[in-house]
Amino acid sequence: MYEQISHSLLNDILNRIKPDIYQKDLRHFYTRLGANFYAIHGLFAKLYGNREDFDLQAQRLVETMARQYIKREDELKQLDIERERDYNWFLNQKWVGMALYANGFADDLKDMQSHLSYFQELGVNMVHIMPIMECPEGQSDGGYAVSNFREIDNRVGSLEDLRSLSKEMRSRDMLLAMDVVLNHTSDEHEWAEKARTGDSTYLEYYYTFESRNIPDMFEQSMLEVFPETAPGNFTWDEKMQRWVMTVFNNYQWDLNYNNPAVFIEMLDVILYWANQGADILRLDAVAFLWKKLGSTCQNEHEAHLILQLLKDCCQVTAPGVLFIAEAIVAPSEVTKYFGEDAVIAKECEIAYNATFMALLWDAVATKNANLLNQGIKSLPNKLERATWLNYVRCHDDIGLGFDDKDIIQSGYEPQSHRRFLIDYLTGRFENSFARGLPFAENIKTGDSRISGSLASLVGLQYAIETGDVDAQKNSVKLILLLHSMILSFGGIPLLYYGDEIGTLNDDTYLDDPDKMDDNRWVHRPNIDWVKAEKRHTPCTVEYDIFNGLKKMITIRKEINVFSDFNNRELVDVGNPNLFVFNRFNPQKFHDRVLVVANFNDQPQKLDLEDVASWGTYKQGQLFDLHTRQKPEIFNNTLVIPSFSFYWLREM
Repeated sequence: MYEQISHSLLNDILNRIKPDIYQKDLRHFYTRLGANFYAIHGLFAKLYGNREDFDLQAQRLVETMARQYIKREDELKQLDIERERDYNWFLNQKWVGMALYANGFADDLKDMQSHLSYFQELGVNMVHIMPIMECPEGQSDGGYAVSNFREIDNRVGSLEDLRSLSKEMRSRDMLLAMDVVLNHTSDEHEWAEKARTGDSTYLEYYYTFESRNIPDMFEQSMLEVFPETAPGNFTWDEKMQRWVMTVFNNYQWDLNYNNPAVFIEMLDVILYWANQGADILRLDAVAFLWKKLGSTCQNEHEAHLILQLLKDCCQVTAPGVLFIAEAIVAPSEVTKYFGEDAVIAKECEIAYNATFMALLWDAVATKNANLLNQGIKSLPNKLERATWLNYVRCHDDIGLGFDDKDIIQSGYEPQSHRRFLIDYLTGRFENSFARGLPFAENIKTGDSRISGSLASLVGLQYAIETGDVDAQKNSVKLILLLHSMILSFGGIPLLYYGDEIGTLNDDTYLDDPDKMDDNRWVHRPNIDWVKAEKRHTPCTVEYDIFNGLKKMITIRKEINVFSDFNNRELVDVGNPNLFVFNRFNPQKFHDRVLVVANFNDQPQKLDLEDVASWGTYKQGQLFDLHTRQKPEIFNNTLVIPSFSFYWLREM
């Protein structure tokens, strides 16, 4: 694509732009549009350049960006400018996140605002609110079946409540993260309702077919997301008398991004929520955005082009807003959602480190770091201006998506090892204290994913029920050990609400007909604020966990090497029970921290000669940042207690 062509088209667009746009102050907008339009035009042409209405759609695209820029508050525009100057701001170690449901953590958005001091007490300054857009009363997939992209569900509050919350959070230097569901809508969305009436405009917003011929061709290569509860990828709609693509659930209709009108609509939605005060937007199910016959319809090249185009357009209107890629895919695929540039994240600045999460749970079950060490070796490096979200638990299930090659390299047989992990985490394995539940279990293959709260998975529920004091101590140590990993690994640590006070499985979902068939609700609790108050009472589980996390978060924020500039190095040691890595300051050779984690239920030793490459020091010159004490060393051998960790620095 010649640059002259894009500039010529841009001039034509600006000449035709409507008075309600060009009469406004658009100085920063025009500067950013000029800098980004060559890339925007190139991507838009790759996706939609063969259409007769291409110029008209390009006009609509620019006008959509301009109108949302005009609506953007001056305070947010100033924040954009500050973040453009400090473009690595989100890589700083000061950010610590928590994901939650607004009406689970609190009563609603108003009540959330009254609990902001709770986050600050713990040290959390990035809050991800799970989907709050309008959705049906019944089948809503936990809010991911959206029936109105521009309204807040009245069960959690109003737009005014959200604006008030975001403004208060900004005053406290806290970030607001929100969900935008890109792949599908609810079948009760206005677009779906219009499609049902035969409206040709909105029929093209979805994948609909008169017969099974094309759906059957798709099914030959597509996978099933929920084979037990939602088999197949198409649903017959009686009113429309057509088959519609429904990859996730029969009430979630997949959007057709072959249609540029859909792309522009969803860009407008993204910019709309950026203008309501969202600092970070989690883009849901991005791996599924492009559908192609003969493929799995996941991770297609065009899906990446769509994300690149969304990012370039957002850079014009709201450059201070970050994207999270919700792509729970193989390690070799997930880093592609940062983008193909060698440095800059051209798609999403942040991605979930699902591989690290799954590997941590393997270490808990096996009580060693064999597969954890091997799997991290295979984890591709991220871009310099991108970062991971590292988490122990989230609202979703735990998938065992690590690579078979890594399992074999670690000395296990893939199928039997996964079977062991499922049995261990669901408490079926002898001597397992875990109380997880199998999710989407396939009886024929034995495959399953795992539901359950963090506390119940590490044995705290068992310990409380049986009065086993040692098991209780070990479960608390495991909770702190796992969080020490996500706080030190490199990236933004994302806590999950309730984990900070040891919340157990919640079986009340079984009393709700709309939730009883989805056991992931077992770990989507309503916070017990009476229980939370125990965080101030010494010798309680809540006190030990909350204050243990608070201490780690405080230390993390003080240590520059915990910022995320690809400044981590895995250290091979002779002990398979240990996970050891080095965090370092690229500008200061002696500014470094050695992280040592013991996943075994017995104390372990580390010959300091095995980490000689990390640093040179005399005996007794190591200091643990976490305990503020010197670690136990005997004859140049470091002793690490069971289920414990060190953050070691040279004195």
